[in-house]
Amino acid sequence: MAEQVNAEMVANVWKVLVSEGDTVSDGDTLVILESMKMEIPVIAEVDGTVSKVAVAEGQVVQEGDLIAEID
Repeated sequence: MAEQVNAEMVANVWKVLVSEGDTVSDGDTLVILESMKMEIPVIAEVDGTVSKVAVAEGQVVQEGDLIAEID
C-alpha cells in the first residue's frame, strides 16, 4: 500500500524535487513549499519509489492535500 504524503498547511508549491519513478529514502526532500516567505521542505518518511506526484510548481495546496505517494 502506498504511503501518502500530505500538505501540513496552506502554501504555494515552490519546487518539486522528485518525479514519478524516482527512488527516495526516509528523510529525502520531495517538495519545497513556501508560506509567509518561509521555505518548508516536505520530507519522505519511508524508503520507496515515488508512484505519484500530485502537485506542480506554482500550485496552491490546502492543509491535507495530497502531495505525493511512495510505494
